[in-house]
Amino acid sequence: MPRRDTDPFGSFNFLIESGGVLQAGFSECTGLTSETDPIEYREGNEDITVRKLPGLKKFGNVTLKRGVAAGQEILEWRKNVADGNIDRQEISIVLLDEARTEQVRWNLTNAWPAKWMGPELKANANEVAVETLEICHEGLTVL
Repeated sequence: MPRRDTDPFGSFNFLIESGGVLQAGFSECTGLTSETDPIEYREGNEDITVRKLPGLKKFGNVTLKRGVAAGQEILEWRKNVADGNIDRQEISIVLLDEARTEQVRWNLTNAWPAKWMGPELKANANEVAVETLEICHEGLTVL
């Protein structure tokens, strides 16, 4: 029997929270990235090897996808931003195990919707209509 404390968690079971409240369900979440740009530096009297110093931190935009549903909260949030009223929120993406117990939490700081894309509609297709929300943020912590 495999050890449970080292088994990886499936990526299919997650929630999106805002302000501690469960938001709309999503079928896909991508873009949880954090990076620091290197700054190359060398003084004239040093060896020919360049030193690399940490520069600015960057966080990738998070993309959420879901089937189009009746709830319009996401569109209202995006419309507020498009109208110039930036509504920054603290967002959490929570990964659950098979028993639906929280295992990992990614917190996004000062998040706001930068882009919304409607579904691709095709009369000859047999697919769920999927909308996409791209969220930018200023910080990512993993708990």
